[in-house]
Formats: sequence, structure tokens, C-alpha cells
Amino acid sequence: MRRFLTFPRLALLFGVMFAFLVGGLVLFDRFWIGPEKACEQEGRWWYPEERRCLTPIYLPDITGRPAGVTRQEASDEANRELLAVEERLAAEREARDAAVRQQREALEGR
Repeated sequence: MRRFLTFPRLALLFGVMFAFLVGGLVLFDRFWIGPEKACEQEGRWWYPEERRCLTPIYLPDITGRPAGVTRQEASDEANRELLAVEERLAAEREARDAAVRQQREALEGR
């Protein structure tokens, strides 16, 4: 009586299964884990939900404020600039009103 699963056939079956599993692990590493590692080595950000490699954007490029300046400090500086502009405009308005008053007095005095 001949058996189907003889020792050479079992050895071949396990060898093929082993090769298939090792090949699967190699492909898994190459196409699933490899892109994440390559992305992080380039200094970029890995986005796992979409499996994408994204380039980080430097925050001062977006906000326009210098590096190391907090949002509060930048806001305070902008507010100081706005106050200076408002004070300058108020001084110009007062000077213009004073000039108009002087011209009216000069016209009424004639």
C-alpha cells in the first residue's frame, strides 16, 4: 500500500510552505513596512491612515513670524504697531483740524 504523504513529499510540502511564508514576509516588509521606514529616514512624516509620506511645513513659513517667537509675542508686537499707526493718524487729524481752525479764524478776521 502506497501512501500519498510520504516523507519526501512532506519535506517538499513543508519546504514550499516555508518558502511561500518567507516570501510573503519579505514582500510584506518591502511593500508595507519599507515605505514607512524610508519616509522617516528622509525626515518626512508618515501618515498611516492614508499610507502617505508627507513633507512637514515649517510653521514660520505659514505664520510669517520669526522662529522662536510665540503667538502672544507676535500678537503683542502687531498690536503695538497698530497702536502706533492709530496714534500717528490721530496726531495728523488733530494737526489738520488745527490748520482748518486757523484758516477759518483768518478768514473771519478779515
